[in-house]
Amino acid sequence: MTLDTNTVRRIARLARLHIPESELSHLASDLSNIIGWVEQLAEVKTDGVEPMTNVVETESHYREDVINDGGDSAKVLQNAPDSSGNFFTVIKVIE
Repeated sequence: MTLDTNTVRRIARLARLHIPESELSHLASDLSNIIGWVEQLAEVKTDGVEPMTNVVETESHYREDVINDGGDSAKVLQNAPDSSGNFFTVIKVIE
């Protein structure tokens, strides 16, 4: 696909870019080359090729999902400005 200067001017206007008239023909050539390269990629046969998520084959290292009590509640409640039993006490915000 070949782009002309009018198309590049319209694309620039839609993208809110100010491109000087002297650069439009050069930019049209560059964009045409890029679109041609993308069209070449569309011709590549990719049947049976798995999508890649990473360039290097790696495995995620997840920690074991273990249920615990979250630590010592007395130490956690030391950070609270006010507490009642094993709970944080907060100001009432809804009437």
